[in-house]
Amino acid sequence: MTLLLSHPASLDHLTPPGHPERPDRIRAVNEVLGQKQFDALVRDTAPEGSLDLVTLCHDEHYVDELRRIAPASGLVYLDGDTSMSPGTWEAVMRGVGGAVAAADAVMAGTHHNAFVATRPPGHHAETNKPMGFCFFDQAAIAARHAQRKYGIARAAVVDFDVHHGNGTQDIFWADPTVMYCSTHQMPLFPGTGASGERGEHDNIVNAPLASEDGGAKFRAAFENVILPQLKKFSPELIIISAGFDAHHRDPLASLNLQAEDFGWVTRKLMDLADASAGGRIVSVLEGGYDLQGLKESVAAHVTALMGA
Repeated sequence: MTLLLSHPASLDHLTPPGHPERPDRIRAVNEVLGQKQFDALVRDTAPEGSLDLVTLCHDEHYVDELRRIAPASGLVYLDGDTSMSPGTWEAVMRGVGGAVAAADAVMAGTHHNAFVATRPPGHHAETNKPMGFCFFDQAAIAARHAQRKYGIARAAVVDFDVHHGNGTQDIFWADPTVMYCSTHQMPLFPGTGASGERGEHDNIVNAPLASEDGGAKFRAAFENVILPQLKKFSPELIIISAGFDAHHRDPLASLNLQAEDFGWVTRKLMDLADASAGGRIVSVLEGGYDLQGLKESVAAHVTALMGA
């Protein structure tokens, strides 16, 4: 059974007019997952995460500072494209809590896998700074939580968002117990993710794609680069940073993936999880800024997860 975790607070993180990372993204996800084919999803509310969880991956000073500047009204700009509104703090903490609750559910064996449909995304947030619409790295926090609470020796974070997860890479750069794998468009924000960036323990696997690359190149990157390394690493838990902005309709990038490419990669990761991780997968929503493309891609991804 697949668990779906979400929370209405995701709608309360407000961004400036015209900003691509907007509440309508969650409305689109809710709409598509409300269709009859998704009736079998087990739906629950994402709990609020704790500061103790956040500091598994982020500096205490940074966490305190972010909490301090959270506005009571209006918007506070942290950089050119990352801002906080009065509802941001709870939205972010529900994302953290949702990712951790999902890890708890799959580790307990009550669900094969889980999809966490919250925003804002997290994979650009570094240990001590927000960036690229992101504040705290939910996927990284879920991995560290599973290690601390359940003694997971090897966790993997697999990121197919069109933008490289510099934050996740930063957090696990020197950590041999976590493998971070990413396909992404290069050159593109944030500028990291070259194939030569491999971490201190060969635990970072980057497979950059070029503008206009489509499904065939994406699948080859997984088949030839990422999946063999993951198989060798043999993770006991797989966290997916599920960004859907590599979809051909997305306005922020220029890869040409179709929704079914996300279904395909999900099934490949499920096969790998079946072999080494007892099928345990936690998927956390990252990017995806064209609402129609987001709906199609989430539908393909979650349909695959439900096939467990």
